[in-house]
Amino acid sequence: MDSTPAIAIRPAAPSDADAVLKCLATAFAPYRAQYSPAAFADTVLSEETVHLRLQQMHVLVATANGNIVGTISATQHAGEGHLRGMAVLPEWQGSGVAAKLLAAIETFLRSQGCKRITLATTLPLEPAIKFYEKHGYQRSGTIKDFFGMPLLEYVKQLV
Repeated sequence: MDSTPAIAIRPAAPSDADAVLKCLATAFAPYRAQYSPAAFADTVLSEETVHLRLQQMHVLVATANGNIVGTISATQHAGEGHLRGMAVLPEWQGSGVAAKLLAAIETFLRSQGCKRITLATTLPLEPAIKFYEKHGYQRSGTIKDFFGMPLLEYVKQLV
């Protein structure tokens, strides 16, 4: 019998801010040394910026036994969605949480009329890159500067 708790996906509430911060900080901690200080701060957010994200983006959380174990955010403009801040607690990585979060945010963006989704990631996040590629995201060739680090754009067309 499988004793893994059920995963629920729901929109984040302002009261989830601390748990979202903890999730981001914990998930990205192994990569901290490979990030510039400013890039890391922008990735894991702060007390101030997490509240801005909750106001300005559609933020989802994954819960298990009432605890937040993952998060993802998206913005949308002119038929295009943009993903930001996907994080899953290390002990939940590989359990399907990320796939459920990604499917839920894609469903939301599709419901908002988005035909295309972009995301940007950094080279140290090789497991994330493989995950996104497995789920239909392809490198666009666009590389931007992210506080002194290359930021690779990935794109997925929604049907």
